[in-house]
Amino acid sequence: MIHWFRSTESFPPIEEALNDPNGLLAAGGDLSPERLLDAYRHGIFPWYNEGQPVLWWSPDPRMVLFVDEFKVSRSLRRSVSRGDFDITVDSAFGHVIEACAAPRDGRLGTWITAAMIDAYTRLHRHGYAHSVEAWFDGKLAGGLYGVAIGRMFYGESMFARLTDASKVALVHLIEMLKQRDMPLIDCQQQTPHLARLGARLVPRRVFAEAVARLVNSPQPVGAWSIAAPPVAEVP
Repeated sequence: MIHWFRSTESFPPIEEALNDPNGLLAAGGDLSPERLLDAYRHGIFPWYNEGQPVLWWSPDPRMVLFVDEFKVSRSLRRSVSRGDFDITVDSAFGHVIEACAAPRDGRLGTWITAAMIDAYTRLHRHGYAHSVEAWFDGKLAGGLYGVAIGRMFYGESMFARLTDASKVALVHLIEMLKQRDMPLIDCQQQTPHLARLGARLVPRRVFAEAVARLVNSPQPVGAWSIAAPPVAEVP
């Protein structure tokens, strides 16, 4: 049976998550910074549609990307080498998450609801949620956002308005994570796109053990943001 939250109740053990649908652990509760951080520290994430209660997930197996296993295609490497995009970090978090929330591929809805945007914007203000932006000719062309706790990074979503924009942002994120000794990205869901980039499935137990170790590691020193080039316009 699915677990329903009461007020400040804690998450149940992730081993109690359902097999069908895979990983559904609990419903209800809120999206406060405290609740979200507690979820991520236990390998749990929210994912639901507008009009539903907040649904909390911990699938088994789990899609992850070890930064040392990241695959860069020849075309992407050329795009990075050409310097097609100017890259910044944490300079347009609100614009990135709103762009990620926009319906795509003909779909009418989005799981990044207004409540989710508000919640992750609060996490950003608290220093936990971060964005990487790719700019072309002064306009936001693509990017991604996620959550960092200790030495663990949780990828949330990415978008691209121009070819390779989000992938170039990911290349820069990977390099930054290497510099900060952050070895793992949680990808949450299994997709062919992520697999082509080097992501793979691991048992939930293995993922949970890695998370427990990394979130309790000392926070890497230094700010996430980097010097931003002049930006003429944010559409």
